Amino acid sequence: MAIGTYISIITLNVNGLNAPTKRHRLAEWIQKQDPYICCLQETHFRPKDTYRLKVRGWKNIFHANGKQKKAGVAILISDKIDLKIKKITRDKEGHYIMIKGSIQEEDITIVNIYAPNIGAPQYIRQTLTDIKGEIDSNTIIVGDFNTPLTPMDRSSKQKINKETQVLNDTLDEMDLIDIFRTFHPNAEEYTFFSSAHGTFSRIDHILGHKSNLSKFKKIEIISSIFSDHNAMRLDINYKKKTVRNTNTWRLNNTFLNNQQVTEEIKREIKKFLETNDNENMTTQNLWDAAKAVLRGKFIAIQSYLKKQEKHRIDNLTLHLKQLEKEEQQKTPKLVEGKKS
Repeated sequence: MAIGTYISIITLNVNGLNAPTKRHRLAEWIQKQDPYICCLQETHFRPKDTYRLKVRGWKNIFHANGKQKKAGVAILISDKIDLKIKKITRDKEGHYIMIKGSIQEEDITIVNIYAPNIGAPQYIRQTLTDIKGEIDSNTIIVGDFNTPLTPMDRSSKQKINKETQVLNDTLDEMDLIDIFRTFHPNAEEYTFFSSAHGTFSRIDHILGHKSNLSKFKKIEIISSIFSDHNAMRLDINYKKKTVRNTNTWRLNNTFLNNQQVTEEIKREIKKFLETNDNENMTTQNLWDAAKAVLRGKFIAIQSYLKKQEKHRIDNLTLHLKQLEKEEQQKTPKLVEGKKS
């Protein structure tokens, strides 16, 4: 089955799905969001309960569950795409599930993780280390990590601890990046509110391989009224490979001759470095993130200038039509004058 120019992946901690009303609201929410792949954490299902999760238009649902009504993860695949499954890996406690397959002959690996509240950074690090051989450039890792990865992921801006720093070092070694923070280095947006501490944090994450940075189209946080978490959505450019890629973005060098543009870019670079050039960011990640941010800035400027140009052309066209109309109204009077 053919898909559009991109596929979308949504991840959400649902905080339990044993109530029929909540399952119904989730199904409606998924159909409204209309992603191609939906990853859920904390379903609280036991293996015998998984049949209860049903969403129209989503026949393929893969679960990982423990024996008790806690944890539990699931990956739902929309009927709109033909995902050919090659391998499924689950843990016995319902904390992660991994699917390897292909869409339109292009490989994809989805890893959905729910980290336990205690020792979350160590758990994420150990899990990724265990499946390191399965992770490649086409891997997307999502889930509730139960840990912010940077100080910006806390409303309190509290520094990350040593365990989280070790996790970040592991991600660097595996060439994995936090896609949201890469695209939105200054954003103060969160996915969870702790009533006990009175703080907001972003503990739900989507990771991808840095070599695929150009394929990531858009990432955002989406509100959810039936869970204590917000969701995250990633759109990935997913066109079938051809011999020549004509969609590669290139910088229009004429922009650099525009003083206003160069001043705007200088301000953006300064702002970016003030926020991100710290001990928690490696030089390579800083460079990769800067390229992504500046590319987005150039694209926004280009779009703005194109709109301005179109507006000027539209005004000139309207003015010319008005002059033409006035000229046409004058012509009959000149002809009548000649006849008389």
